[in-house]
Amino acid sequence: MGFAYKQWQGPFYPAGMAARHFLRHYSSRFDAVEIDATFYGPPRPAQVQRWAQTTPAGFRFCLKTPRAITHDAPLSRGVSAMGRFVETAQLLGEKLGAILLQFGPAFTSAGQEQLARFLPQLPDGVRFAIEFRHSSWLTPETAALLRQYRVCQVAADYIHLPPEIRRTADFLYLRFIGPHGQYTTKDRELVDKTAALHQWQRRLEPHLPRVTNVFGFFNNDYSGYSPATCNRFKRLLGVEAKEIRALQQGRLF
Repeated sequence: MGFAYKQWQGPFYPAGMAARHFLRHYSSRFDAVEIDATFYGPPRPAQVQRWAQTTPAGFRFCLKTPRAITHDAPLSRGVSAMGRFVETAQLLGEKLGAILLQFGPAFTSAGQEQLARFLPQLPDGVRFAIEFRHSSWLTPETAALLRQYRVCQVAADYIHLPPEIRRTADFLYLRFIGPHGQYTTKDRELVDKTAALHQWQRRLEPHLPRVTNVFGFFNNDYSGYSPATCNRFKRLLGVEAKEIRALQQGRLF
């Protein structure tokens, strides 16, 4: 989740690397990123185009919907803004993986009618994933609503929510979050999450023959250093995990 962390300089980015080169380096090690910055405001079209130009073919971006749409007002007021946000995101072309809508815990299933009116107005040709942070949404009725519009229900390893995968689209979206702010450093794993990741491996594998893609993203709050934990999970799944040790600046440029 994100890539522009200063504390990654040294263990991941070469010491002294300019921030403008972070994404290029990141995309040489991983094949997708979740952009959290868009939660705080929609990106400029020129910025999105730079993201696309900076990364290799096959790389994917998942953009988090601005909070002005998902948190700050009723969903009915966000339809136009959502359309503009998606239009900008589509400048990524084939590099657009999915659009994430993450609702806060105050958005309970009492808002199901709002959601049912909002989903049919989402733009066509884009994959959407929704993360609910209130347990009242974890019902067969919610899953049926999302399936109707081929929207993915996010599976999250997060406090107060059960670790479940509910397949509602032809792709899966996993988020490994952890309690916010529990680690003061972001440059090394501070907790061994291997046992928990084995459990997620077992939950995930029965779904793999039925989906086209799995997007999985780790927060630094999950174990202290998300690149290493991401690679730990990839190895459990038998997916290639590229070396993340920072190379010397002179070997890159």
